[in-house]
Amino acid sequence: MNKPESQLSGHSRRPGRSQQGRLLARFARRVRDIIVECSQAQRRLAELTTSPDRYLANPNEAPDTYEEFLFRTSGLMRHEPPARVRATR
Repeated sequence: MNKPESQLSGHSRRPGRSQQGRLLARFARRVRDIIVECSQAQRRLAELTTSPDRYLANPNEAPDTYEEFLFRTSGLMRHEPPARVRATR
């Protein structure tokens, strides 16, 4: 019957199960956020590197022909949020 006092009172020095669960959930959310951010950065990098404008001599000039316009718009287009979402920013 020589148990430490912490075991007699029912409390231990280790964090409780609910606290461990909260810590684990917070860690999982951080890992998820990092993965989402890396995915978005990878997608944006792919958009930029495959953009036809990147390989033109003067990308800021307007296209001279309709064919050139179609060539420039043939790559991946960046998703634009709806007007409602843009208005709230």
